[in-house]
Amino acid sequence: MASAQKPGQTKLVEKVTRKGSELMIPYEKYVLPNGLTVVVHEDHSDPIVHVDVTYHVGSAREEVGKSGFAHFFEHMMFQGSDNVGDEEHFKIVSEAGGDLNGTTNRDRTNYFETVPSNQLETALWLEADRMGFLLDAVTQKKFEVQRETVKNERGQNYDNRPYGLVYEKNAQALYPFGHPYSWTTIGYIEDLNRVNVDDLKNFFLRWYGPNNATLTVGGDVTPAQVVKLAEKYFGSIQRGPEVKNMKLAAPVLTQDRYISYEDNIRFPMVQMTFPTVPNYHPDEVPLDVLSEIIGGGKNSILYQNLTKAQKAVQANAGHPCSELAGEFTLTVLPLPGLTLADMEKEMRNAFAEFEKRGVTDDDLERFKSSYEANIINSLSSVAGKTSTLASYQTFTGNPNFLANQLKAHRAVTKADVLRVYNQYIKGKPAVILSVVPKGKPEMVAKADNFNVDPSGYKAPADQYAGLTYVKAKDTFDRSKRPSAGSNPTINVPPFWKDNFSNGIKVIGAKSDEVPTVTMLFTLQGGHKLEAHDPSKAGLASLTAAMLNESSVKYTAEDISTQLQKLGSSINFGSGTETMTVSVQSQVKNLDATLALLEERMMHPRFDQADFDRLKKQRLEAIKNQSTQPTVVANNVYNKMLYGEGHIKAIPVMGTTATVESIALDDVKKFYQTYFSPSVTNLVIVGDVEKAQVMPKLAFLNKWAAKPVNIPAEPKVATIDKTKIYVVDKEKAAQSEIRIGYMALPYDATGDYYKATLMNYVLGDAFNSRINLNLREDKGYSYGAWSYFSGTEAAGPFTAAAGVRSNVSDSSVVEFMKEIKRFREEGITNEELAFMKSAIGQSDALKYETSFQKAYFLNNMLRYNLDADYVAKQNEILKNITKEEINALAKKYLPVEKMSIMLVGDKAAIKPGLEKLGYEVVELDPDGAPVLAKADTPAVPEEPKKIEPVKGRKAKKEGRIF
Repeated sequence: MASAQKPGQTKLVEKVTRKGSELMIPYEKYVLPNGLTVVVHEDHSDPIVHVDVTYHVGSAREEVGKSGFAHFFEHMMFQGSDNVGDEEHFKIVSEAGGDLNGTTNRDRTNYFETVPSNQLETALWLEADRMGFLLDAVTQKKFEVQRETVKNERGQNYDNRPYGLVYEKNAQALYPFGHPYSWTTIGYIEDLNRVNVDDLKNFFLRWYGPNNATLTVGGDVTPAQVVKLAEKYFGSIQRGPEVKNMKLAAPVLTQDRYISYEDNIRFPMVQMTFPTVPNYHPDEVPLDVLSEIIGGGKNSILYQNLTKAQKAVQANAGHPCSELAGEFTLTVLPLPGLTLADMEKEMRNAFAEFEKRGVTDDDLERFKSSYEANIINSLSSVAGKTSTLASYQTFTGNPNFLANQLKAHRAVTKADVLRVYNQYIKGKPAVILSVVPKGKPEMVAKADNFNVDPSGYKAPADQYAGLTYVKAKDTFDRSKRPSAGSNPTINVPPFWKDNFSNGIKVIGAKSDEVPTVTMLFTLQGGHKLEAHDPSKAGLASLTAAMLNESSVKYTAEDISTQLQKLGSSINFGSGTETMTVSVQSQVKNLDATLALLEERMMHPRFDQADFDRLKKQRLEAIKNQSTQPTVVANNVYNKMLYGEGHIKAIPVMGTTATVESIALDDVKKFYQTYFSPSVTNLVIVGDVEKAQVMPKLAFLNKWAAKPVNIPAEPKVATIDKTKIYVVDKEKAAQSEIRIGYMALPYDATGDYYKATLMNYVLGDAFNSRINLNLREDKGYSYGAWSYFSGTEAAGPFTAAAGVRSNVSDSSVVEFMKEIKRFREEGITNEELAFMKSAIGQSDALKYETSFQKAYFLNNMLRYNLDADYVAKQNEILKNITKEEINALAKKYLPVEKMSIMLVGDKAAIKPGLEKLGYEVVELDPDGAPVLAKADTPAVPEEPKKIEPVKGRKAKKEGRIF
């Protein structure tokens, strides 16, 4: 390797500043002598800093037989380096009040931290240490544990998830054998099993040099400060081997390739994919427009012809592009009674319809306005701006490429869209993938006609020969962690309050970083109101769905068109205890957006055809839940904890029986009875003053108030002793575990808040006891956690994870061991100090964006909190003692009275669970007890009439998330 020059010879490449009100991100760009690119964005609006290190290496740099390396190495980069201990990276950043993560895709891997600005030097020290001083700290044990963690991640996100293998199967058929996009970033299990620690070290030496990296820093910093620290910590790291950009020809299909696979699903799926162009190609934007017209929203052809026509539960199109290639994809999940062959015809008909309708002015205006609005929203946080600069520098060499993107989107024409349709789509072959329920191979759109052919593959030249690890030599003691200096002063955002005469309570705050306004209406009640008539559970969420449809004056499509042109959004939703209306608008378009809000809120059409469609889709979605282990686990856990007769024991979306009973008149009555300003809070955050915005909301005064009777919270089920409940999910690759009991209601300064402090080191932090045990030490899980989740009413304490099926019993043992040990032995002095530091310094990150401010202010109104409640919390945190934490653990971790629930393969997990000493009860996916089969009698008897299990109700019920 070439030796690095001495620090201090850094070159300023460019300085880019804003001119007028143009949409851009100011920055300075430097290059160190070892090739490291440094990009700095200075922004003193909040006392935080975001550090991003992006390496131009993803799964596209891998080879056949060695898939998953880039992602595997992302995990290894958190396992310590010469001067940072095992698991210390997460601990140090958390303790500093920051958050962090890493991600890998086809083309790059990035690592990032958002921290209070006084922690900048610590963040750069951490990133530099793993760039230059990692390999000696990579041990065989760490390697083995992280390999198991990656396998768990694959199990959770691919193998155990409905449709989880779609991307993998499609890539294998679309790209030639050996093309780096022909496998997924997660890689194959057999490759992960084959790889050894030396392979992994070579991968690092080849791709993780400073000359293949971009360090981007944004926030409360100066360029001179960042460059000086970058030179100190990164300057002595050796330049790595040369890395050239890759360019590969687009895949060529000579005919339609039909492929299929069976999955544990209710709805079959068909997907059609055409090869297109890479990121930033001139034809990318017009193809994006085409995908919007074909299947991008309520005005799209697929939505109108399939979703709205009640032929499909889902029908859409998209055009994701990567560095080497793009994919134009149509996806349809038909409703029962229609075949995948029918849906393939519908997709082809959509193209024929496009040829007749062409491209309209509305199509282009909607697309361009939505794009700019999305860009503005993405720049509302320092993390968003920093990652944007990092991405553009990595893939184009120009951090200011946003200007090019805006120009390309503003310039796209009707002719461009028609040209790319003819060039890439019309009459061109595609990959057509069918995903069908297990045991139903006859449901495919068309018989498979393609198998992967490796015969023409030629292995590339060896890129890993002769690599050596040469450590940097420093003139300072790198083992010494930088001091942080004094914490930045954090102030709760200033806010104002007001009320409307009809009862609406308003709270607002000025936020002028981007020219937008966020509004959040919260109406008390939601699913809880259905306790008045549980036979119609699901009515609140169905009413919210209807409010997202047509108004008296406009169709849903009309409203969608106008909102897209404005770059705005209006969405109604309903949860366990509230209904919400969220509004997002640019300041310049606020009046027009509020006019549409008035239409939707005050004058809903409640059309019978819309209701019939939404009800049908809801019923199918409920039936589909049985294929989703996580949803089954959450629903059954609810039933166990809340108990018979409690509305929260029924899913928010209802059951088949309850939704079947709902009529359109029920929706109208629910809206007329419960949609009232008397139970409404409104949060306003954005680039507007109170005096500006309140007159614009005068229409709300016309909203007639009515008394709303919110049912009292009934008594929840009690747990007499800890039991294990098992829901069978045959051949599941993973088991979903939920352990808990009904604990506490929300309280900002009482036992609830203190219990969350107690739980931080048990199961809330990444470095918590539970996660370090199950994920980092044992490799059982991709992540394991515990938390309290109370609201006005008591909510549960929950410990949860998805684990490998063959360690289900061991995982329960480890969960219970950690909870018992914490209850009996309590917190250590070191853990107490870590918790106080981590939570105490995290305020810097809490109030940055409009959404964060809105959430904070909404909580103040919802729970009637004093203006100084944050100061009170900080005082509690500062003064809470080890003895108080230990007393809370004994009080709120009743291990002898918790329910343990698993959704997994009964045949694989039940024998091991029975050995744990707890009573094991088997439940069906609805949470009802499964009756054991009676022994066959010796003498034939008269057959007895036995009630079917279906419809029975469980005694224990509950809730999660």
